[in-house]
Amino acid sequence: MRTVVENAAIATVSGPEYDSGYVLVDNGVIAEVGEGTFTGDAEEHVDASGCLVTPGLVNTHHHLYQWATRGMAADHTLFEWLVALYPVWGRLDAEITHAAGTAGMARLALTGCTTVADHHYVFPRDGGDQVEALVAARQRIGVRLHLVRGSMDRGESDGGLPPDNLVEGTDAALLGTEAVIDRFHDSSPDAHLRIAVGPCSPFSVTERLMTGAADLARRKGVRLHTHLAETLDEERQCLAEVGCTPAEYADKLGWLAGDVWLAHTIHLSPDAIRRFGATGTGSAHCPTSNGRLGAGIAPVRDLLDAGAPVGLGVDGAASNESGGLGEELHQALLQARQRGGPTALTTREALWLATMGGARCLGREAELGAIEAGKLGDLAVWDLSGLSYAGITDPVAALVLGATPPLARLLVGGRTVVEHGALREEDESVIARDLAAASARLREDR
Repeated sequence: MRTVVENAAIATVSGPEYDSGYVLVDNGVIAEVGEGTFTGDAEEHVDASGCLVTPGLVNTHHHLYQWATRGMAADHTLFEWLVALYPVWGRLDAEITHAAGTAGMARLALTGCTTVADHHYVFPRDGGDQVEALVAARQRIGVRLHLVRGSMDRGESDGGLPPDNLVEGTDAALLGTEAVIDRFHDSSPDAHLRIAVGPCSPFSVTERLMTGAADLARRKGVRLHTHLAETLDEERQCLAEVGCTPAEYADKLGWLAGDVWLAHTIHLSPDAIRRFGATGTGSAHCPTSNGRLGAGIAPVRDLLDAGAPVGLGVDGAASNESGGLGEELHQALLQARQRGGPTALTTREALWLATMGGARCLGREAELGAIEAGKLGDLAVWDLSGLSYAGITDPVAALVLGATPPLARLLVGGRTVVEHGALREEDESVIARDLAAASARLREDR
């Protein structure tokens, strides 16, 4: 099917911007983009007058299961928050994870996101098929999913944070991860589902799991992801246990490399930042979650200047109850300027983080992140016709500095997922009802 989105302002990210132009998607791939009126043939014409078209946004870090525990431990530090919530997450089952995953991906789609990286590391012993629950949720919503099969093998009795009954044995974790790769990973250019390898964090896994996961990922040709340098508590623990900072520890274990992207990376030394740039290690910047937990402000400007890929992440909805990606452009810009002054990040750099930067983190810069011929037809069509944007002549400034606009359309591979601010194929009220029931059962099942 040939779909043309026309009469819109277009921010291609990788090239020119158009005040009034069109984008043609043919069989799921962008065939043309340009200024003026489209004169060719198409089965579907989308009149996007008053709208801004951008690439679909890329979410580089999330924990979808946490949609079932939003609002809990609202005034805790990260370590306190984890200790409070791990016992609750230990009661997850596949039905709860499916409801949470569906709600989380629905919210992401409604805020412009077409590709979701989800780090799932909680596998309760009686929790059913957690991975299948998330895969089925993706199929309902229609976004692309990079599912990071996480793991923890260091419980409380070994100095870790999670309860012992929530961790796996090292060998079991590696075997379980390999089985998920073999079952679900799709390496094709237009893949809707890819798998990555993701031990949870240095304070919840052993060194053997970190190195074994890296070996597994490289043997299978998939990417690596974990949390790193999120808090000063983590740095103090790492220094006490292994005599180096989290970034130095990751480097020692082969975890600073071009096939790795790391969540948060707030507390990095200048040497670590240079090392990220030299190795091409990616950073998933999660500004709202970092603010909610008071973890600090990531050195985004310094990482960009060093040449490191930087994308945006919503993070789990238990530390970012809004759960929308569009607003992270705004938060990223504000935090960068709070840290580095008014020139630390421009509006267009914020949009780059959410699109091309995210695509680089996920290893998909050849396919996603920009509006150009040959890339996948993942497009966000933002409606800027309302009162909130009246008088803002720069549409990118309206998107980044204003309230997150409603979507006239969201296309994934040319297929409409959101239309006129609502999901095309799912009832939001049903998703909300199912989530509320799952969340209530999780909290009451004590």
